[in-house]
Amino acid sequence: MGYLYEAMDKAKENIKERLKRKSDYMPIWRIIDQRWDRQLHSPLRAAGYFLNPALFFTPTFSKHSEVTRGLLACITRLVPDEATQDLITNQIEDYREAKGMFGMKLAICNRTKLGPVAWWNQFGGDVEELQTFAIRFLSQTCSATRCERNWSTFEHIHSVKRNRLEHQRLDDLVFVHYNLKFRERYTA
Repeated sequence: MGYLYEAMDKAKENIKERLKRKSDYMPIWRIIDQRWDRQLHSPLRAAGYFLNPALFFTPTFSKHSEVTRGLLACITRLVPDEATQDLITNQIEDYREAKGMFGMKLAICNRTKLGPVAWWNQFGGDVEELQTFAIRFLSQTCSATRCERNWSTFEHIHSVKRNRLEHQRLDDLVFVHYNLKFRERYTA
């Protein structure tokens, strides 16, 4: 989940670098930020970004308060026991400072070589509660439900009888069909 958070930051920086002038890239950034805030931003993605050692320990890691806020929101929601929540929040400091097994040369070398779950499994033993939370959290899969709706619409429109439609026309029909369904859902 954390990869999307990092990818958005990289995309915005790439746009800024290519367009150079603030007046050129700010309108694009506003569009990206609107989409991000409405559809993509969530505490889950922020927590995934924080708990991914390949991203967390890079110099480009975004230290915005929204990332920490997202992590804490996920901890309070996914860990019902307050004592365990306290343990996890105390153990976060060891992770931040790369103390204990997190600071071992092998752990540092494997931040980008191992997947996040494997890394936590291997090197999170000193902070059992945080390790359990991180593994449980990072083992979740992301959903492509919104895309699947479009794919099923695409399959419905692109039947055997209508398989000669031009690609652009097919995309336009899917767009219209999806937005009509979207409008029905929110006007009813």
